[in-house]
Amino acid sequence: MEAWQTWVVIGVVLLIFEVFTPGFVTGCFGIGCFAAALASYFDLGDIAQTVIFCAVSLGLFLTIRPIMKKHFYKADEHTKTNVDALIGLVGLVDETIDPNGDSGRVRVGGDDWRAVSFDNVLIEKGKKVEVKKVEGTKVFVSLIS
Repeated sequence: MEAWQTWVVIGVVLLIFEVFTPGFVTGCFGIGCFAAALASYFDLGDIAQTVIFCAVSLGLFLTIRPIMKKHFYKADEHTKTNVDALIGLVGLVDETIDPNGDSGRVRVGGDDWRAVSFDNVLIEKGKKVEVKKVEGTKVFVSLIS
């Protein structure tokens, strides 16, 4: 196998890895491999191939990668997961929430939670509430008017 073919194989492997890894890092190196393969095809020396690989990879990493990250990874679109996803959801009170008796249950998203009144008021069974905070196995809710 000739050197340029080796560069192409490595470049293809790196681009395949890019599909499975976020960040467009291995993609920069893969394209750098293709540039080095082109240099090898035109019989440039090993040092020239290595310099071209490094220069193209670094150039792409510093120019194209920030554009790709900005386009594909929106910083303001944080996906809420786990208990953070409960905040802001509407639930239905299954058992009256009594701040004095430390009792109350609410159903949110199909799950049953121990509930505490966020505003420290009595909330009757059957009322709709909004989850304000989650702490351990308790949700803090307020009555929806």
